[in-house]
Amino acid sequence: MNAPRAPISEARYDRIAVITGADSGIGKATAVTLAEQGFDVGVTYHSDALGAEQTAREIAAHGRRAAVRRHDLTDPVTASAAVDELADELGGLGVLVNNAGTGSSRPLLEMDFAEWRSVLSVDLDGAFLCSQRAARRMVERGAGGRIVNVTSVHEEYPRVGAGPYCAAKGGLRLLSRVLALELSSHRITVNTVAPGEIATPMTGQHDQPPQDDTRPGYPLARPGDAREVAAAIAFLASPAASYITGASLFVDGALGLMGPQAAGALASPDWREG
Repeated sequence: MNAPRAPISEARYDRIAVITGADSGIGKATAVTLAEQGFDVGVTYHSDALGAEQTAREIAAHGRRAAVRRHDLTDPVTASAAVDELADELGGLGVLVNNAGTGSSRPLLEMDFAEWRSVLSVDLDGAFLCSQRAARRMVERGAGGRIVNVTSVHEEYPRVGAGPYCAAKGGLRLLSRVLALELSSHRITVNTVAPGEIATPMTGQHDQPPQDDTRPGYPLARPGDAREVAAAIAFLASPAASYITGASLFVDGALGLMGPQAAGALASPDWREG
């Protein structure tokens, strides 16, 4: 007779994480946060090798192991092999954070198919293939696991000039929910974290500390800090989140309540007066 399966809260997944796009911003902050919490961390990067090595040094400063791979998701089939390579080097895989992403700033009627496909390839195809590789390892190991996909407020709300980005992030939200259903019997949870504007290189702010009262159209009138997003990701990667799957956690300072397209255009906080 087979022994009864342990409850999901008793899953013993590997304390090893792979984080894509961890050379700066949210990915780097997440890598350091998970190292602080006792994880060995695999780091991927696209072009900033020095940034990835700096992340690895910060992981090592917390007494944890780090491994680094280049990861070009414009060729997602080839790039996804980095997940297995990092897992092999570190000796397991319990957490995958799909954080790598790119965007666009062109109206859809002016966009050619190559640009459309490039964004979808990085933001959606890459996350699918990396999740597939990670989940197969987790299923084989039989100890559960965590997949956290970093989307955006634009998994829910549109933005002019960001058609493929919004389509990819919305698709990643639904992909995550299907994976949550399909992987639930293996004690693998799948969730998304949806940041608003975060002070990172991707938003042109180069990891600067967010300045208060600089975004009059936002309820919390500033950009977010990458460490605030990392804390949410780390929670979903932890045993404390064992009963959360298929969810989207917005880390946006309530930007979604305003409508991200309009909020960024408000030059005055007078909307607060009703």
